[in-house]
Amino acid sequence: MNVVVVAAHADDEVLGCGGVMARHAAQGDAVHVLIVTRGIPEIFPPDHVDLIFRELRAAHALLGGAGIHFLDFPSPRLDTVAGYLLADAIKRVVQELRPEVVYAPYQGDLHGDHQAVYQATLVAARPIDDCSVRRLLCYETLSETDWASPFGNNTFTPTVFVEITDFLELKLKAMECYRTQTKAAPHSRSLPSIEALARLRGGTVSVSAAEAFMLVREVVR
Repeated sequence: MNVVVVAAHADDEVLGCGGVMARHAAQGDAVHVLIVTRGIPEIFPPDHVDLIFRELRAAHALLGGAGIHFLDFPSPRLDTVAGYLLADAIKRVVQELRPEVVYAPYQGDLHGDHQAVYQATLVAARPIDDCSVRRLLCYETLSETDWASPFGNNTFTPTVFVEITDFLELKLKAMECYRTQTKAAPHSRSLPSIEALARLRGGTVSVSAAEAFMLVREVVR
């Protein structure tokens, strides 16, 4: 089956579901990554953006991905983009790839870009017009989900756990490809922190390592 991981920024996909991506690929699924934004030149020099995208391609190849798709909306300025434009662009990719499973950022993340991408993906994957999406889940992104506001509806409460014991090492190697994005311990986006979260999520359901998700919608036919 086809799987699409929608990511606001390059590296979100590995942080949130790198292990699950590798697991899908090992099972024969076609795993596509949709990168919604490109860093604006006022903040991110073009050569730096190009470097990050080279890191993205290296990580994607390591995980066995089937393709990377770029929308090039401005980051960190999705608040300046009309929501319908963002949703329509994501919907076009969904219609082209016809995934059965879609992974998206969590709506309560600290980063406004993540919030915008979540909302747009929710619109793009509505169960109408012969939409192919049967399962829509939100992943957690270290340094965004864990720093979200503790009030209201912003707390990530996982409802789906996927074992990645056999793929944790591959996830960590994929994150190592992102030399510009990986931080030194004890930063939330360090390799030890990424492994610690996988061990914690695994321990919650009595496996060695897991990635956790919140299920938004599942259509059973």
